[in-house]
This record gives sequence, structure tokens and C-alpha cells, in this order.
Amino acid sequence: MSYFALIPAAGSGSRIGAASPKQYLPLLGKPMLHHSIGCVARAPIETVFVVLAPGDAAFAQHDWSAFGGKVEPLYCGGGTRRDSVLNGLVAAMDVVDADDWVLVHDAARPCLPHADLERLIDEVSVDEVGGLLALAVAETVKRVALGVDAAVADEVRVECTEDRSRLWLAQTPQMFRAGLLAQALRDARGVVTDEASAVEMLGLHPRIVRGSRRNLKVTFPEDMAIAESMLGQE
Repeated sequence: MSYFALIPAAGSGSRIGAASPKQYLPLLGKPMLHHSIGCVARAPIETVFVVLAPGDAAFAQHDWSAFGGKVEPLYCGGGTRRDSVLNGLVAAMDVVDADDWVLVHDAARPCLPHADLERLIDEVSVDEVGGLLALAVAETVKRVALGVDAAVADEVRVECTEDRSRLWLAQTPQMFRAGLLAQALRDARGVVTDEASAVEMLGLHPRIVRGSRRNLKVTFPEDMAIAESMLGQE
């Protein structure tokens, strides 16, 4: 049994409003993707597969030698996260066995604490299904009317208040056996926003491992400054 990491990095990151793909935006003089790879390119991870868009020309322009040959780019990214992860798994199957663990990590989570990674591996390695880092929701959560896009709507009104005691915010890495994850992604129907949701569609219940607020997902422009500040404290 071995451990591998896979980072889908074929997206454009349109919500951050930058001219270049989000994963290549600079943080402390290095592309964000460099920091995200560094979070998972640690023992016992054997290889970090980075799934890129077929026409990606930026990856080769950066220096990845700090990872000692652990990084393998795969130019098979798809139109969605699900497609990119599944394509990456298929491309990696010549070295990854069905029973090996694969940790899927966001290219836009450059601040994953090493302690969180260790806790995930320790707890999920003994689980039959797999699992993910997540945070219990601390704020009051409001549901609005179906179909309302709060980002563009002129007026948004509350429909109800959710019971936050049962709600968690999914993070990455999400860790599953390669064979199970590939099957889940192939069989998944509808929108799949993370790997755990595909596994859930098989009727399985992934294990939640408590994460931390430091594992920020860079989504909006203001997140860049927050991530850079946290990285500067390490």
C-alpha cells in the first residue's frame, strides 16, 4: 500500500479576477501551485500528480526541482474538477494500484498545515471508506430562495435558518483508495464539487477529520493577502 497525491490544476480561477490562472499567481515569489504542492510533497507521499490543461504552457516555465522529482505533470485536465481528477487517476494507473491511497488536494490551498495532513493520513488509513479534512460550521447559516444568485442579485431574502450543528465545511486533501475513487467519479451523476460527494453517491459515508482555519482556499482577491501573510509566518 502506497500514498499518492493528486492536484487538479486545469482551471482558470475566474472568481479571483486575475489575468493568469489562479494556480500560477505569485505568493512570496513563487506560484501558488508551488506552495500547494509543497504541502503534500512530504513523506509518506510517493508522487504528486499535477493534472494540467492539455494546452498549459505555464507549468514548464517554473522551477519544481525543490521537490526532488516527486512531481509529475499530467496534461489531461478536463472541463470540470470531476473530469480532471478522473482523467488524472486513469493516467496514473500505470504506477498507482487500486488499493493505494490517493490524496486529492486543491491547487488553491497553499497553507495546509503539516499537522492536518498527518492527522488525515493517520485517521483515514485505518478507515474502510476514506475521508476528508473538514471544519464544523461556526457561523449561523441562512438559506435563500432556490435559484437566487447572491453574487449578482439586487435583493436577497432569507428563506430559513439552517441547523448548523450538522454542517461541516469540506476541505482538502480528500483521501480515498484509487480504485474506489475512480469508480465513484465514473458513476457519479449531476454536479460533483468534491471527491467525497462522488463517494457518497455510492451509498458510502466518508470519515470527517477535523481540519483548521489555516487551510484557506484562495478564491477571491482578498484571500491572496491572507494566504501570503500565513505563509510568511511559517
